Amino acid sequence: MSGDKKELSGPDLTLPIELSTIPDGTMLLGHAQGEPVLLARQGDEIFAIGAICSHYGAPLEQGLLVGDTVRCPWHHACFSLRTGQALRAPALEPVAHWRVEVVARRFTPTDAPVDAVFVREKLEPFAPRPDHAGAGIPKSVIIIGGGAAGNAAAEALRVEGYCGSLTMLSADETLPCDRPNLSKGFLSGAASDASNILRSRDFYDTHKIDLRLGAAVAAIDTTNRQIQLADGSRQSYDALLLATGAEPVRLDIPGADLPHVHYLRTLADAQSLVTKALVTKRAVIIGASFIGLEVAASLRGRNIEVHVVGTETTLMEKVLGAEVGDFLRRLHETHGVTFHLGTGAASIDDGAVALTNGESLAADLVVIGIGVRPVTALAEQAGLAIDRGVVVDEYLETSAPGVFAAGDIARWPDRLTGDPIRVEHWVVAERQGQVAAHNILGRRERFDYIPFFWTEQYDLSLAYVGHAEGWDKAEITGSLEARDCAISYQLDNRELARAVVGRDLEGLRAELAFEAGIANPVGIADGVLLGRATEQTPSTSEES
Repeated sequence: MSGDKKELSGPDLTLPIELSTIPDGTMLLGHAQGEPVLLARQGDEIFAIGAICSHYGAPLEQGLLVGDTVRCPWHHACFSLRTGQALRAPALEPVAHWRVEVVARRFTPTDAPVDAVFVREKLEPFAPRPDHAGAGIPKSVIIIGGGAAGNAAAEALRVEGYCGSLTMLSADETLPCDRPNLSKGFLSGAASDASNILRSRDFYDTHKIDLRLGAAVAAIDTTNRQIQLADGSRQSYDALLLATGAEPVRLDIPGADLPHVHYLRTLADAQSLVTKALVTKRAVIIGASFIGLEVAASLRGRNIEVHVVGTETTLMEKVLGAEVGDFLRRLHETHGVTFHLGTGAASIDDGAVALTNGESLAADLVVIGIGVRPVTALAEQAGLAIDRGVVVDEYLETSAPGVFAAGDIARWPDRLTGDPIRVEHWVVAERQGQVAAHNILGRRERFDYIPFFWTEQYDLSLAYVGHAEGWDKAEITGSLEARDCAISYQLDNRELARAVVGRDLEGLRAELAFEAGIANPVGIADGVLLGRATEQTPSTSEES
């Protein structure tokens, strides 16, 4: 889902570039054959790939080189410098790559010969080698769930060359969509229905992914390796991936089921909400979560009067800390949002929301965002181990052999603390789907990615790396007001997570340090981090 084509900048890389002007471990933005190209050097090797991330169009020259890969500065996708292949979600599409040649030449007739770099012809895209019937390769795979994890797993199986039967059963009536954007660009009107669909129906047909929409699964028989659909039909599997996701927590108060009361989880939810927003003057959002605040920003973009109700007294204090929470409140108030904190909704009628503190707020539209809960009923029915989610090992396999779980339902051992965690982040779900796919094929790949998420509210973009379920210190370096800071979340003087605003490259470096097991990555030198980055000033995404 890359952005619009960008104006070409930098040198024409089909013309000679002196090798010495590209230091080891650096990148150079240029263009070739009418396309933006990133030239990267690692040791004696020179690579040329597309310069624009295939996810949301981020400039890869502002990212981080790690070995023979480059990581995107906005949402931490990762691409192979050798093939352009997308190695890590959220990018699913590869970028182009070109052949590079280094030849000795004179730049003027009197010069001594020096090595010069030329970008030559574009190469064929990466293509998987079919794995028809390797030892231990399942003949049939069923994926239950059509969200981030399920879709990423299906794609990863085909990318890895899996040629067996592949069925994806989605309870949704619409194609898999870009869920993070539903509360952002889609709701604000910046993104269309078509742009929010991850893949077309033709994509699934072409890749022989049997995607069935509105297909509810009633039961799983792990002994006989069968699933039973709600219509009573049965289907056998050799390997099964549970990716049933999460569902919104429903508010149990009078009037919560009225037609103008909405939740936001699916594309259908978002479409209904947009339709209502077009004729709305006053909205009340119940729940000051990330999704609630993103919805508030999007509705303000439509010039709707917005009131936010939250039981907390400081926004996002448990996750981001009081100072960040106060900043977010000021940000929203500057854009006209009114907050009602330390209270809750008592009832809803056709034109108002009554609060527990006695206030009454006029409302044409009510949006409820008070959290989600994992959909684990199928796993429980199947007798899988459950502990505030579906328990999986480091390979994302459940307590039943051949049954894997990924996404919002999976509770796995955290690489930083060793404790089991469950994280409701889009990028985590996609990466778990990819790793689960690899392990279905017998790769025995540990899921040890560092959790990552981002939020966008108005012109603010905040990215969060790591996972600090509990912390005793939030240390800010830089300035929140200037949109240039990092927040380190620590427990017993050990850093568990870092949030960044306007410091994309620092977020990438923190991710790499966490991967390396470095407890406090502040100020770690690039060489220690096994990668180098450009010296250009990073920028944050305008549309995530």
